[in-house]
Amino acid sequence: MNPPPRVLVIRGGAIGDFILTLPAIRLLRETIADCHLEVIGYPAIAELARTAGLADSIRSLEHRTMAALFAKTAAIDEALEEHLRGFNLVVSFLYDPDGLFRASLERVGVKTLIECSPRVQNEGGHASKQLAKGLEKLAMFLEDEHLCRAHFERRLDDKARVAIHPGSGSQKKNWPLEHWLRLAAEFSDHEVIFITGEAEEARGVKIERHANWHALPLAELSARLATCTAFLGHDSGISHLAAACGVPSLLLFGPTDPAIWAPPQPWVEVLREESGDLAHLDFERVKSAATQVVAKS
Repeated sequence: MNPPPRVLVIRGGAIGDFILTLPAIRLLRETIADCHLEVIGYPAIAELARTAGLADSIRSLEHRTMAALFAKTAAIDEALEEHLRGFNLVVSFLYDPDGLFRASLERVGVKTLIECSPRVQNEGGHASKQLAKGLEKLAMFLEDEHLCRAHFERRLDDKARVAIHPGSGSQKKNWPLEHWLRLAAEFSDHEVIFITGEAEEARGVKIERHANWHALPLAELSARLATCTAFLGHDSGISHLAAACGVPSLLLFGPTDPAIWAPPQPWVEVLREESGDLAHLDFERVKSAATQVVAKS
């Protein structure tokens, strides 16, 4: 009996970038029957692939032995060489403009390497489809139906719970905090939870009148989000996580294009400020849209 095929996916990047790659990982998982799939990435983020049932194992991209793969003549750890040679297919989403990583894998003895560009263009369709483009070399095509799926199981309980993430990776993509606090007061018949992390802490964001999920491990945060009846946020990795959990969401977009960057699931509503400046997005407009999303959930 032949051993199951072994597939390795290498993906760095932030939370949103990784979640936008999950459809491609799922495509690999479902197309290559009974494969053992490993993800090399930043452990806290890569763990999401295992939580979603898409990865059997994960390994750290930051491990000291990995550094040699990005150098021209550095000696590569023998155990790592053997590990990499054990994969039938390696799919890399790393930015490798000088080909150093590719050359190292060839030197190690990796037979089949597919490189998928991690760069998303302003034209070319949704980010998930652009990221999966390299898989077309294997006759694997990411269709619209692949995008319209949740990656994590919802676990609703008896509480009507609204989660609000008032931040993102860029201040330019944020609606003013005072508006979020005012909006939260509109849902007094719900348990309102604010989600914050290191970026909000660095900006001095403090939530005093509402419960706060602060800097939770992503696997734990996904489990908590799966209990929410609605999610409100911006163009952020946490918004992608909420959408991947199947949570009905309203997302506010300003300078970025939702046709490329918004979560593609049908339970996600987008409200865009056409000027690109979210400070100009009218409160009543957001309140109306948010009320509809919460009411439908």
